[in-house]
Amino acid sequence: MLNEQDLKQIAQRGISQEQLENQLHQFETGFPFLRLEAAAAVGNGIVAPTAEERRDYVAAWEAYKADGHRIVKFVPASGAASRMFKNMFAFVDAPYDVPTTDFEKKYFDEITHFAFYDALDEVCRRNEGAGIKELLAAGKYKAVAANMLKAEGLNYGQLPKGMLLFHKYAEGPRTPMEEHLVEGALYAASKGEAHVHFTVSHEHISFFKQKVAEKADTFAKKYGISYDITFSEQKPSTDTVAANPDNTPFREADGSLLFRPGGHGALIENLNEIDADVIFIKNIDNVVPDRLKPETVEWKQIIAGVLVTLQKQAFAYLEQLDKGASDEQIKEMADFVERCLCCRAKGQTVDADYLRRKLNRPMRVCGVVKNVGEPGGGPFLTYNQDGTVSLQILESSQIATNNEEYMKMFTQGTHFNPVDLVCAVKNYKGEPFRLPDYVDKSTGFISSKSKGGKELKALELPGLWNGAMSDWSTVFVEVPLGTFNPVKTVNDLLRPQHQ
Repeated sequence: MLNEQDLKQIAQRGISQEQLENQLHQFETGFPFLRLEAAAAVGNGIVAPTAEERRDYVAAWEAYKADGHRIVKFVPASGAASRMFKNMFAFVDAPYDVPTTDFEKKYFDEITHFAFYDALDEVCRRNEGAGIKELLAAGKYKAVAANMLKAEGLNYGQLPKGMLLFHKYAEGPRTPMEEHLVEGALYAASKGEAHVHFTVSHEHISFFKQKVAEKADTFAKKYGISYDITFSEQKPSTDTVAANPDNTPFREADGSLLFRPGGHGALIENLNEIDADVIFIKNIDNVVPDRLKPETVEWKQIIAGVLVTLQKQAFAYLEQLDKGASDEQIKEMADFVERCLCCRAKGQTVDADYLRRKLNRPMRVCGVVKNVGEPGGGPFLTYNQDGTVSLQILESSQIATNNEEYMKMFTQGTHFNPVDLVCAVKNYKGEPFRLPDYVDKSTGFISSKSKGGKELKALELPGLWNGAMSDWSTVFVEVPLGTFNPVKTVNDLLRPQHQ
């Protein structure tokens, strides 16, 4: 099936023949659905800290930062924002010339409220010889939309979300990238330095670096810190081969194999290379203006405080296991693993070896919000490969739709995860865990795509906060809905939270 050209092509990407054959095999077999015990809820897998506990967790986080630990804010920011403008692309190509759908009407009725209004007005004057108001008065709606989307205008149809103007300020509008730099200063800075890491696409990295060069010093002076801002790209070795509908390799016109990015799960490799004690993970578009940041900052400190409090106890137990633990101590540790880390033995022998396995692994605390119909992974109690039950974030594609009980759990779930994670990635001896060792490789996703008019199957790796972190200790904390403000469409920027 593979020829000499194929072997040379995969070697250049850093992909082994065995990896490629495994991927092709996965197209044939698909991925098994996960076995569920229950949807997590407050009191059953989700912690809702009291006001007093919240204060204690913030204090624990402040003390941890004061000790000089290395903290990194990790922001997945790859990909263009084209999906955010799907409705406006459709308008530009529509057979009508005036706003017709509710979406189009809202966009043009409230266009002055966008943070990018002045920039768009400027390019319209340059390209059309008239500003937005004049163009709209003349019925030239498509000219305005095209100048937002196209390369000769703002090029928002191709730029990454991190580079779009999201929020207005007296001193000028800000991009999401800048808002993340501010957040880094407010809750992730230690010893006067904030480490922020963005994962970006190769074609966008120069835009990010240019914006950092323009803006970082301003924020550093404002918050009295220094920044260490780094970037990485998704590795070619994490791309996955595309397949034809009959599961044979999909080939380009020149006979070469077609590879596609393996989804955000590929970023476990990037995360693995971050030198840090604690890493915050949050999506690029989930940011708010400064007036709403205090709530976000407080809850980031709370979930980080939960993390370092649990980690401190786990480390103490591991050190005790090294010295030898009594039956009473083993019982206490088992209670901690089950009650605090929500990992439940199901017929396994709970001895020192079991406890070491469950305590000595990466740990993450995930904020979860009440379910209000937004898309997102749900928190579940799920059976693991070793037969234990623990907390996982699952997407709908991982759940058997023909299982009535599981679908009831999914549809009636009270919470979902908005990608609000804080992670501890070193062991009790201060050594970094090798994160790819904790991935559940039996999870993933197969989708239908097309290339050049031909159908193909695409393979996504286990998601970064799904299967890629399957064998981590996981804790869920209920956080307020106000900490979750994603921008999925351009009109989401008109929501009060972004004004």
